Amino acid sequence: MKKNVLITGTSTGVGFESAILFAKNNYKVYATMRNLKKADKLKQRILEENLNIEVLPLDVTKVASITSVVKTIIEKDGKIDVLVNNAGAGFAKTTEQASEEEIRWVTDVNYHGVVFCTQAVLPYMRKQKSGQIISITSVGGLVGQPFNELYCGAKFAVEGFMEGLATYVSDAFNIKITCVEPGGIATEFMTSAIEKTAIEGQFATGEYAPIFDKYMAGNQKRANESKEQVYQTGIEVAEVALGIAQNENPPLRIRTSQWAEDFCKLKTKADPDGHKIVKQLQDSFL
Repeated sequence: MKKNVLITGTSTGVGFESAILFAKNNYKVYATMRNLKKADKLKQRILEENLNIEVLPLDVTKVASITSVVKTIIEKDGKIDVLVNNAGAGFAKTTEQASEEEIRWVTDVNYHGVVFCTQAVLPYMRKQKSGQIISITSVGGLVGQPFNELYCGAKFAVEGFMEGLATYVSDAFNIKITCVEPGGIATEFMTSAIEKTAIEGQFATGEYAPIFDKYMAGNQKRANESKEQVYQTGIEVAEVALGIAQNENPPLRIRTSQWAEDFCKLKTKADPDGHKIVKQLQDSFL
């Protein structure tokens, strides 16, 4: 029987490329996005390439929206094989200069959405004793970075949530958990981060401005001098996600480029794929 996959945030970038790539590899794809007005590009590809993709509206910040989509899939297919938690949003602003609304928003989109989407599919995966949850996180979920602390905090939360969940659902219910950790992605994700967080065209103002300028200059220097490409394309990350879905024994964590691997090596070199930490946690608590 053909496997199906629910992917969030498919209007652009990694989600868009994942929807197409999974469909081309014999998955039935439920491609979701908050605003269906942004679905034209994906719908055009579906028509041109006769892809098995159904586009549905899903706002990861609204539980009712998540529940509705999951119910639709179960009514049609009776199962959910793979969930790809991809929806997210960049955010670069100092804690002091971020508003309460922005802080809640970045947490809702990048963390709570993952939790509630995962919660919605778990009963069905548990019942069928199989399933896979792939979350597109970030190297920012392992390493805190200047001016990205609120975004990193949400991504750290996703990593902790997935690690804790994996300690008991993997063995008991055959539900595989993986965090896919890209470095920079050269997609609309970056543009949306700028539009959402800039203050009069700047990420940081006042006494923070010179610190931010130094940070940006350092980023550019590292990108120019790096032997490895810092910014990946959406399709490159999507290919990693597909590989994880096709892996019988997927890792808990995987970086998507050598640059991302090197960036995180101080935290990952002892346990690069996360299998050891899961086993240690199981032995300690279960």
